[in-house]
Amino acid sequence: MHQKRVTLADVAKAAGVSRTTASLVLSDRGDELRISEPVQHRVRQVAAELAYRPNAASQVLRTGLSRTFGFISDTVATSQLAGDMIKGALEGARRHDHMLFIGESEGSEDEQARLIQAMVDRQVDGIVIASMFTRERPVPGGVSRPLVFLNTVPADARADIPVVVPDEIGAGRAAVRALLDAGHREVHLIGAGPAPDDVPPLTIAGQERLDGILQELGKAGLKPASARVCNIWLPEDGWKATTGLLQSGVTEGAVLCFNDRLALGAYQAIQEAGFLVPQNFSVVSFDDHQLAGWLRPGLTTVALPHYELGRRAIEALLAPAGTAAGFERVPMPLRTRGSIARARI
Repeated sequence: MHQKRVTLADVAKAAGVSRTTASLVLSDRGDELRISEPVQHRVRQVAAELAYRPNAASQVLRTGLSRTFGFISDTVATSQLAGDMIKGALEGARRHDHMLFIGESEGSEDEQARLIQAMVDRQVDGIVIASMFTRERPVPGGVSRPLVFLNTVPADARADIPVVVPDEIGAGRAAVRALLDAGHREVHLIGAGPAPDDVPPLTIAGQERLDGILQELGKAGLKPASARVCNIWLPEDGWKATTGLLQSGVTEGAVLCFNDRLALGAYQAIQEAGFLVPQNFSVVSFDDHQLAGWLRPGLTTVALPHYELGRRAIEALLAPAGTAAGFERVPMPLRTRGSIARARI
């Protein structure tokens, strides 16, 4: 037997007020129309006791808002980054009593356009466009809903759209500071550098990490002791680059890798050559991938704030029109583990 749905009229009758008064209170307009606090409290209490839920369809017709958002990522199923960003977005939406529709474009602009139209057809109040890795992408045209770019930037710098990205420049500076604070003056880069444009193609994160690294080294009157560009940032590439560094005669110092996968390869090369982390080489990296905690010793790395990125994107959608930050950089925290030792004087 189906339980009878509680209506607004039921709430009004139980609270001893008109249907209009109950509607105004439950749509948070009671103060605006000077309904007394005791009456507002009674209406809300009765609504809670009766487990009243507003009709979503009528709410859209009345307010023009569905209290739903869309979230479209180029990857959902296989990426820790995408998964944690979605968790943050879900929590941000939940805190503000919104639902989230989630779609995966698999990197296809056509599929993204189809998903956007499907979400607009379902009356979402705004859409987050997210990327697995920070890159440029075109702003979808003709979208009748507010958009926020998450971990991606518009290809047209003039585009007037809120953007939420990790603070990779600050991360580069933090990684160098961790090494300088331990007394290191020779920092070898694995993945990019030493010139400001020595990065793999289409890697915005790599470019900004390198910018921060060079800024912090320059502030201390230093330059990279050496650098090896890797067009792909996988463990094998880190192993090859670090092996080349060791074969050049370097026997101690600091190694700064541009992601944790490169650092895994660096660990292997250092150990195969008969050296130790951190006794001979201190190692710092970026991303805080799960493997950073599995390595022995644990890898000190600057974390991508996956969850916070997702939450901030929803906050940007909820901001009143024209008030969201145009370009918001979310801080990346340093995860200190056991891979840094004091430099030998």
